Amino acid sequence: MRRIRVRAATGVAVATVMALVAAGCTGGDQQPGAGSVDPNTPVTLTWWHNATTEPLKSVFQQIADDYHTAHPNVTFKVEPIQNEQFTTKVPLALQSSTPPDIFLQWGGGEMAGQVTSGQVADLTGLTKDWIGQIGKAADGWKLDGKQYGVPFVLHSVGFWYRKDLFEQVGVSAPPSTMDELKDAIGKFKAKGITPISIGSKDRWPDAFYWAYFAVRGCSQDTLKQAAALTMNDRCWTKAGQDLKSFLDTQPFQNGFLGTPAQQGAGSSAGMLANGQAAMELQGDWQASTMPSLTEDKQLSSKLGWFPFPSISGGAGNPSATLGGGDGFSCTTKAAAACADFLKYLASAEVQRKLVITGLPVNPEAASALTDPTMKTILEYSQKAPYMQTYFDKALPTAAGLALNDAIANFFAGQGTPEGIVKAATEAATGGR
Repeated sequence: MRRIRVRAATGVAVATVMALVAAGCTGGDQQPGAGSVDPNTPVTLTWWHNATTEPLKSVFQQIADDYHTAHPNVTFKVEPIQNEQFTTKVPLALQSSTPPDIFLQWGGGEMAGQVTSGQVADLTGLTKDWIGQIGKAADGWKLDGKQYGVPFVLHSVGFWYRKDLFEQVGVSAPPSTMDELKDAIGKFKAKGITPISIGSKDRWPDAFYWAYFAVRGCSQDTLKQAAALTMNDRCWTKAGQDLKSFLDTQPFQNGFLGTPAQQGAGSSAGMLANGQAAMELQGDWQASTMPSLTEDKQLSSKLGWFPFPSISGGAGNPSATLGGGDGFSCTTKAAAACADFLKYLASAEVQRKLVITGLPVNPEAASALTDPTMKTILEYSQKAPYMQTYFDKALPTAAGLALNDAIANFFAGQGTPEGIVKAATEAATGGR
């Protein structure tokens, strides 16, 4: 979902798709345990999600209302929170006596840190009878074989592009190699068209590029080692070198460092939506982001999508994808009621309502996707040999944040390829 990008889950390389200071009030009446929720035990679930804008904000509220109708003993206190605040609010809340009962969870190193609080519920027993319906997608919310969260939507990152602008400059097919992409960039620049828009003001879009160069350059086994901050392989530094070579083509709009990613028609998403740029490397959530940024009612028919190109000599599988998903974890005071609600979110009925925010985790809801580009992304994701989780979530929190900052600084002309890797490892080890 990421109108302000929602990031993802899990230990560094996972099986592919289908492959606050102020804490909320918690009901605390429902004790954790296996089995169904006692229909006679009242419980109030404080639910923290990041749908602060429409239409998803109302969709989540309706889901809560519908669940309450079917389970009158369960009421909700729904608290939408800005996406980027979760990194700080959740750890603080988990150190308090009143954490939320349900909170947004992307897994990986961030989740591992949260589990140490003792307040994140082990959902293994509470989900074992139904978690299989979403297959390998659930693995991203596991730690040491235990289920600490459940995904409700999946994401994949790739290049969105304007078919009309590609035709205008004579690029007959989406680039499949980095050389072809650089050649296309030259053709767009020759025609006075911005090749690629990027919202570097928000910094996180920059990280997609370094991450993909790493995914294409590093083997899957090497990617897995990064979760333990084992990043000694030369491919990690080469990712920065390949990024430097790409940046040297000057593919972005003038003033890209000050451009937001998704806020307004002048954002990088807005530039693509209004035909002011030919491409943008972003997640599938752009399908629901761009329409509100343009008056073009025919936008969907003008858009296409292609995966990040292969690079020469890379050890990574050229069909692997970068992405993850959005899920929820429960805290221990109302774990049984929370787990039953997560089962409801994973049902095909509810999943069909949630395709507005990404790729469904329940295969039975795939038919609800109507946008042709989203169908393309889903098909590619299903065939991908593996998915690499966004590094800022796959790594420990401090390392992920330091990595993103180092990459953003690199886009601004500061730092070195070696410095990007060094920043992440030093942040995780306290500089040792």
